[in-house]
Amino acid sequence: MSGSEGETTVLQQGYFQRVFSSLKNRDYRLYWIGQSISLIGTWMQSTAQGWLILEMTNSSFYLGVVSALGMLPVLFFSLFGGAIADRVPKRKLLLFTQTSLAIPALILGVLVLTKRVEIWHVMLLAFFLGLMNAIDAPTRQSFIIELVGKDLLMNAIGLNSISFNIARILGPVVAGILIAAVGLPYCFIINGLSFFATIIALLLLRIPDVVRASKEDILQSVKDGLRFVRTRLDIFSLLVIVASSSIFAFSYTTLMPIFARDVLQSGATGLGGLMSAVGVGALLGALNVAALSTRGRGARVAFIANLALSISLMLFSFSRWYWLSTIFLAGVGFSMITQNTTINNLIQTNTPDHMRGRVMGLYSVTFMGLAPIGSLLAGTVAQFIGAPIAVLIGALVNAALVILLFRLRPEMKSLS
Repeated sequence: MSGSEGETTVLQQGYFQRVFSSLKNRDYRLYWIGQSISLIGTWMQSTAQGWLILEMTNSSFYLGVVSALGMLPVLFFSLFGGAIADRVPKRKLLLFTQTSLAIPALILGVLVLTKRVEIWHVMLLAFFLGLMNAIDAPTRQSFIIELVGKDLLMNAIGLNSISFNIARILGPVVAGILIAAVGLPYCFIINGLSFFATIIALLLLRIPDVVRASKEDILQSVKDGLRFVRTRLDIFSLLVIVASSSIFAFSYTTLMPIFARDVLQSGATGLGGLMSAVGVGALLGALNVAALSTRGRGARVAFIANLALSISLMLFSFSRWYWLSTIFLAGVGFSMITQNTTINNLIQTNTPDHMRGRVMGLYSVTFMGLAPIGSLLAGTVAQFIGAPIAVLIGALVNAALVILLFRLRPEMKSLS
């Protein structure tokens, strides 16, 4: 072996050791494996549910309604979910939410299998899943630091993003194969069973159950969380970046079918390729973030990633070549994951332990709950002046807001 080859091997080993360093922690390793299995099931159900609604109604309206019913509880109840996460041992709370998320999937699978399903069943179960996710999301976000500590939190969040994006690629593929081979109901049933991977992992954890917040009135607890964020302008500014991206940047996904059919003229197959390009970029971004140390420069990394996200979207809006568009979308995925993971880490490491659940509840509101507003705005603008201009305007507004924020809020730059 030559000297250069030996140096390369050492560098490669060092890189992969950094990427997977949190997996050396037994408890986090168990939890990560359980979550990875469960996420594949979640993406299977998401794919199968859209197909089921189209088969039942042949209506894009009902697709939108069911999606909204699943997201609106996150917008309105995540703050309360975060307050609950601060008052109850998170491991026990996750055992409750994961079990509660498994039951609707199994019910839907049985209803489809017995041919008794109706659209109101799907709508009701979607709303219930949204309610459970309003509790589950901030609890999961704030639970990771209890498993790995602050030093490895960035790496652990990056590994979570890796499993999420692998599942985003594998889940729909497995669902498509299952639908063609044995039918829709088994996607829902397998998803319901997949939650038990996380449940078993939670039962095997050896960490102590900790409650850090006082059990005051729940409304007062929520108010205290909002007051904390209002007084911490650095954390508030990071949440504004997430909200801006959610409303003005991430809404491009709503318009992707229009780009595939009308702008790039690539059809349904092209749409799958465009969405996969985002997933590949996000996966590469997650691998990079898992190995990245942002100590002392976290806010700067988030700012650069946001600008890269906006620039990638601008370039995508101008492109009329399919393969060039996939490259720009890979850049969107890469920068999106880098921004969100860095901000997630900054918020959690700079929030007191007893307040973390409530702050991550607000993060869930800005990250997931505001997305339907952005989709509505993008769809309305695209209806009048076209999808490319709608994406371009959103990217420009997002970039302008974040640049202005960094100029007006210098205290945010001190976060690391």
